[in-house]
Amino acid sequence: MEYRDYYKTLGISQDASDDDIKKAYRRLARRYHPDVSEEPNAEAQFKRVAEAYEVLKDPEKRKLYDQLGENWQSGQDFTPPPGGQRTKSRQTYSAGTEGNFEDFSDFFESIFGHGARGGFNDPFGRDQRQTSEWDRHYGPSHGRDINAELTIELEDAFAGSTKTVTLSTTGQAPRELRVKIPAGVTDGQKIRLKGLGESSPNGADDGDLLIKVNIKPHRHFQLDGKNIHLTLPIAPWEAALGATVAVPTLGGKVELNIPAESQSQKRLRLKGRGLPGKKPGDQYISLLIVNPPAKGEEAKSLFRSMEKALEFDPRANLSG
Repeated sequence: MEYRDYYKTLGISQDASDDDIKKAYRRLARRYHPDVSEEPNAEAQFKRVAEAYEVLKDPEKRKLYDQLGENWQSGQDFTPPPGGQRTKSRQTYSAGTEGNFEDFSDFFESIFGHGARGGFNDPFGRDQRQTSEWDRHYGPSHGRDINAELTIELEDAFAGSTKTVTLSTTGQAPRELRVKIPAGVTDGQKIRLKGLGESSPNGADDGDLLIKVNIKPHRHFQLDGKNIHLTLPIAPWEAALGATVAVPTLGGKVELNIPAESQSQKRLRLKGRGLPGKKPGDQYISLLIVNPPAKGEEAKSLFRSMEKALEFDPRANLSG
């Protein structure tokens, strides 16, 4: 088994004080913490640092470690001392979305036994009952995210736009940001602007700005995800005979063919005429037959002639 020189891992001498040990750990934890480090193998290095600190910060563990003396020579294989408590039992520590990390090394367990970690907990400090050394000394590894909301017109969501957002954070003067709204943004979608949140308290990355986009109701269109819905009024003769009519869309008017003998609530689709995107939405047209007003004797006479000529009963399907 490979011997682990915990003093060398922390870069300190064997007569280092408790304060020296703590300072060395803080420095290396900041350097190798996976949330902020760009060092190669940062995750593995951080675990080695955490293991070394777990032993050397504890007077009893450190005493036992030091007592092994000449048997612990860096670079040589290590044979557990008599009474060593090596166990093959392992635990997995939850690290949120970052993945799972095994417990301390076999070398550690050979000396101190399974369960001798003294409550250090997962060095990443996530999903554990106790707070990690990193969190106690440094707080969150990243600056906190800031949440804001922005209300835009539907036309802005379709074409994209640039808007001004005013941010107010505790202890800081309000600041204005020009935010580019991408074409195709949907109602309730959050836009993440990296690094525009609160500053990190420990020199790590700043937090992000999360902007929730709210889209105002439109006087003609109804928004459903990326799809657009429009109720289109048509005349009785357009519904009966069929017609080609101009229909408004967010991208401008297009020609729509209305089939003959269409009825109210018939739905037609304009493919790809919704909000843009990798898969653009569609525009759905619901027909609504609107009768002309029966003003004047001539108009009334036309309706009477239609009534006699067509012998139409719109409620025929409701009869017993």
